[in-house]
Amino acid sequence: MSDLHRDPNKILRSHALGARKRYGQNFLIDENILKKIADSAPIDEETLVVEIGPGLGALTRYLLNRAKAVLAYEIDQGLVKLLKKHFTQHHFYLIHDDVLNRDIDQDIATLNQSFKHVVLVANLPYYITTPVLMQCLEKTESLSHLSVLMQHEVAKRITAKPSTKAYNALSVAVAYRANAHYAFKVPASVFVPAPNVDSALVTLQFRQPKQIPKHEPFFFELVRAAFKQRRKTLLNNLSAFTSLSKAEISERLTRIGIEPSARAETLNLETFIRLADAFNNHQ
Repeated sequence: MSDLHRDPNKILRSHALGARKRYGQNFLIDENILKKIADSAPIDEETLVVEIGPGLGALTRYLLNRAKAVLAYEIDQGLVKLLKKHFTQHHFYLIHDDVLNRDIDQDIATLNQSFKHVVLVANLPYYITTPVLMQCLEKTESLSHLSVLMQHEVAKRITAKPSTKAYNALSVAVAYRANAHYAFKVPASVFVPAPNVDSALVTLQFRQPKQIPKHEPFFFELVRAAFKQRRKTLLNNLSAFTSLSKAEISERLTRIGIEPSARAETLNLETFIRLADAFNNHQ
């Protein structure tokens, strides 16, 4: 193990760094779990790994040893300097920016290399987990697999099934593009500093949608709207989303076999696609 990872607290102090609350930084230090995360992704010498928030580079070490290249996004200037000092390999590419401001596909294209697979592996700050996942689901075409460490509660939502408490808009969006798997739980005690909640690793294997809505961006918008106020019926949530009257909404719902009094949590993916197509005006 390098000096960089032997004592994370000491390294952070020596570089005048600290886990910054505004970036939601919690550094994973358990070697067994780091290896399990790297093992969870299909990485070989023809794979590009995209890593978000490499932090001290604890996971990056494992990824660089397995992949053709690693493209990492780090928002913290202090950590960027640290990573550049300790990772000088020619196949390590580091972008100092917020990944939510980037076009991941375009950044991959600028590497001017060919890769058989592109996978994303990350210990995501809790506050950007959902935006990053939606960015990957809605806007990124290159990825074939995600292995993401996230808040345990969010992991349960992502892998939730209809008519369960955890089922939400993110559950539907993930089910549309990928097969999601809850891999394992990670206790808060293996992070520096320790967060207030446990984490979990979720893997997503991307695939072509089994059924495609008429207008995909509208489909995602409608799903979010349907769950906007969870306790309200579809009729009420959709009335705030469209310019149609409640009578018109009720008629369309009934026409496609959905009770106006139903709630979003009871609908499966296929029903949401029918629902989006019934209200789609993007002909």
